[in-house]
Amino acid sequence: MSGITGNMDCEDCISSAYVANSTEFHLHSTVDEDDELLRYIWREYLHPKQYEWVLIVAYIIVFFVSLIGNSLVCFAVWKNRHMRTVTNYFIVNLSFADVLVTIICLPASLVVDITETWFFGNTLCKVVPYLQTISVSVSVLTLSCIAQDRWYAICHPLMFKSTAKRARKSIVVIWVVSCIIMIPQAIVMECSSLLPELTNKTSLFTVCDEHWGAEIYPKVYHTCFFIVTYFAPLCLMVLAYIQICHKLWCQQIPGSTSVLQRKWRPIQCSAPSLGRGESVRVRTSTVCAEIKQVRARRKTARMLIVVLFVFALCYLPISVLNVMKRVFGTFKNTNDRETVYAWFTFSHWLIYANSAANPIIYNFLSGKFRGEFKAAFSCHCHGQGQNRTQGIRTRTSTDSRKSLSTQVNNMDNVSRISDQIV
Repeated sequence: MSGITGNMDCEDCISSAYVANSTEFHLHSTVDEDDELLRYIWREYLHPKQYEWVLIVAYIIVFFVSLIGNSLVCFAVWKNRHMRTVTNYFIVNLSFADVLVTIICLPASLVVDITETWFFGNTLCKVVPYLQTISVSVSVLTLSCIAQDRWYAICHPLMFKSTAKRARKSIVVIWVVSCIIMIPQAIVMECSSLLPELTNKTSLFTVCDEHWGAEIYPKVYHTCFFIVTYFAPLCLMVLAYIQICHKLWCQQIPGSTSVLQRKWRPIQCSAPSLGRGESVRVRTSTVCAEIKQVRARRKTARMLIVVLFVFALCYLPISVLNVMKRVFGTFKNTNDRETVYAWFTFSHWLIYANSAANPIIYNFLSGKFRGEFKAAFSCHCHGQGQNRTQGIRTRTSTDSRKSLSTQVNNMDNVSRISDQIV
């Protein structure tokens, strides 16, 4: 999100407070030594407040949860060939973007939010916000590609066939497009001092913020930024998932057999054969396979909807605050600096919390990811037991693939005899 990196989101409210206290600063400079002035600044402005200590702990928790969780997601898909599906490729891309922003942007954002100062120089002032906005763009485009892939697979399976190769190409395009469209963010970011009279005495109150040539440019840029990276993709994804839910819960996926179309809800896979003969057994097996497929698609859709909801919720505050500040100039003359600054600080944390929340969602709503997470955290001391478990898992996976292959081979037979059975 543009201007996410710490106190640059609240420069106007900070400036008003500091200008109001400039007389007091000058008095301290004339009466006391410079070190006394700096101690005053530290005590009144930079020393962490009570809620900021809570924020520091929250940042540390989010950092480790996000780093470990998203790394496990990437490792699980890389380790298991059967998990290399189109959706999981996009999930890995989302996790990689979260790891990137967690490692590079989170520490800098924490320091700036607490000290209200940019300590990292002009180069990183351009690099860190640029990577931050790239991560936002990658996340939005990845979620959009996931929604599009699920929409085609469930609502229009005959129109477009998604493959792993196409998914990898889409991921490359996502990163290239994100790097290009976010270049203006790197160009306009510059370091400046809120109190020029202290520039030669201390680096405190140095801010990394946008510097545009005219007032109209930031309004146009941030309006487009909000529409392109939040509002428009979110609306399209919501519409896509509404249609997906309608197909999965209210109708039937095109291509399903007529028996499943009419009776798939009450049919249980464990039910005995409804009649005699090989054709009936084949028919029952096929119906059970299709029911399992619908259930699996429901679980996947439920997980992806939760991921989208959490993303929209976590990015809503910073999106609204940025528009209020950059487009409408709401905080230029505010008198309640502390409240505004607290809102910006909390909205920054929510962005990183979203990165940590995704692996937790996968753990609770995806049995495959949950199994891999448990395996990764299991004790390596019981190597023999693990090998036995792995052997059982391999045999089970092999049996499942054989069963699925048999059911798929039966599909052709089912289509030929369906008129006689129904």
